[in-house]
Amino acid sequence: MDDCIFCKIIRGEIPCQKIYEDDFFLAFLDINPFTPGHTLLVPKKHYRWVYDIPEFAEFWQVAQKIALNIIKSDLKPDFVTYLTVGEDVAHAHIHIIPRMYNDSFKQGLRSTSHYSTSTKELESIAKKIQL
Repeated sequence: MDDCIFCKIIRGEIPCQKIYEDDFFLAFLDINPFTPGHTLLVPKKHYRWVYDIPEFAEFWQVAQKIALNIIKSDLKPDFVTYLTVGEDVAHAHIHIIPRMYNDSFKQGLRSTSHYSTSTKELESIAKKIQL
């Protein structure tokens, strides 16, 4: 889709901090993260919903690979949360969110304040968790 922000990122029209890429999927840091290391995993082909993706199992396997890499990284989260809300951008995606037991994210999606970050910090985080 021409006007889809994720499709523009996939085509390289909008820069991103890449975490993972293969023939089917791209993962990059969310520029408005809930926590440091908040990653978005998207299929390279435009699908509206996660359940529309023919490579559904592979999609979740990649999400798991990224989460396990985040767990082992210098970010040292207590655990990782996955979200497939799909309301903000009409392109299938999984939020992979590093979590700490005491973080503010447990207040819920709508009431959670976003983590304030800079481009330089995103670059540093990306280097820590890239596959």
